[in-house]
Amino acid sequence: MTAKKTFTYMKTFQLFAAIAITLFTINISTAQYGYGNGYGNGYGNGYGRNRSMSQMNQSTPDKPREIPAEETAAKAMEQLKPELNLDALQEIALKNVLIENIKSQTAIIKSESISQADKIKEIQALHEVTDRKIKEFLNEEQKVKYKALQEQNKNLKKSKKTKKSKKEKKENSEN
Repeated sequence: MTAKKTFTYMKTFQLFAAIAITLFTINISTAQYGYGNGYGNGYGNGYGRNRSMSQMNQSTPDKPREIPAEETAAKAMEQLKPELNLDALQEIALKNVLIENIKSQTAIIKSESISQADKIKEIQALHEVTDRKIKEFLNEEQKVKYKALQEQNKNLKKSKKTKKSKKEKKENSEN
């Protein structure tokens, strides 16, 4: 080979090597920022690209997870069964009454066609009906214990409300 041909091949090889190195470097730098593969999980975690779009795609739950009525009734039955000495038939009957109550109450709360005051009235009426249904399955001794439990729960709610209002008053006086 002549020196001129060798020089031309050498120039071509250098040019090809320079282009290859440039392309390789560009590919690595864009891969760090997620441009190359679309995942955005390179070293930069997508920094440098429009993050507002990726944040918009993230789903944020705006409502808490709804607890199934059966689960709530089961928790209530855990308290009622030992306190009232319920037998198996009573336990099943009361659990069904509680599930029905919870589902009805949820429907009332979710209803958008009813005013807040009417919702409160309907829920209070529902509680009275549920109380009567529960008492139908209890004997006299159990009814007395059930009434005592209700009073105990009312007192707990009242004490929580007074603690909450005291805390709010304290926070307001500090501000």
